[in-house]
Amino acid sequence: MDLLSLFLIAIGLSMDAFAVALCKGLSMHKLNFKQAAVIAAFFGIFQGGMPLIGWFLGSQFSEYITSFDHWIVFLLLVVIGGKMMKEAFDHDDQKTCIYRLDFKELFMLSVATSIDALAVGISFAFLEVKILPSVCLIAAVTFTLSFLGVAIGHRFGLRFKKRAELAGGVILILIGVKILLEHLLV
Repeated sequence: MDLLSLFLIAIGLSMDAFAVALCKGLSMHKLNFKQAAVIAAFFGIFQGGMPLIGWFLGSQFSEYITSFDHWIVFLLLVVIGGKMMKEAFDHDDQKTCIYRLDFKELFMLSVATSIDALAVGISFAFLEVKILPSVCLIAAVTFTLSFLGVAIGHRFGLRFKKRAELAGGVILILIGVKILLEHLLV
């Protein structure tokens, strides 16, 4: 597989992580580069690690993974998106909301956005792709786009606060629905 194809795959795989990072940036009142880097690292590591796991699993388990991966992603994104929407209405506008990293939530989001990459890893095993350079490229692209997503989301979120957090929750739910429908309608 050529470098351009791998790069395009990396961009495609990182789009869900970018969208979620955008949502995370929406809730930041002050852009914190360290937190943005942690968020981007979570997404990059998982997005790069899942194809590696998929590559190791190979084709023997592919029918088991692809038969329910969309349900896992859907449920995780709906739960997290619903939580964000609830928090949008729970905030007291008089209080300053301090954004904090929730590592459990980041873990769940990282898994949810990288399950498709597991299937890509399985296909890499069939295509005899050089796995280490491929997963490094996927991780680097995802890290970069996720970091940018947090920064862009923060800039947008400063203007719209509550509506932006609500929109972030809706976006996560819509991503989950989109993934579920893509798998069910195929």
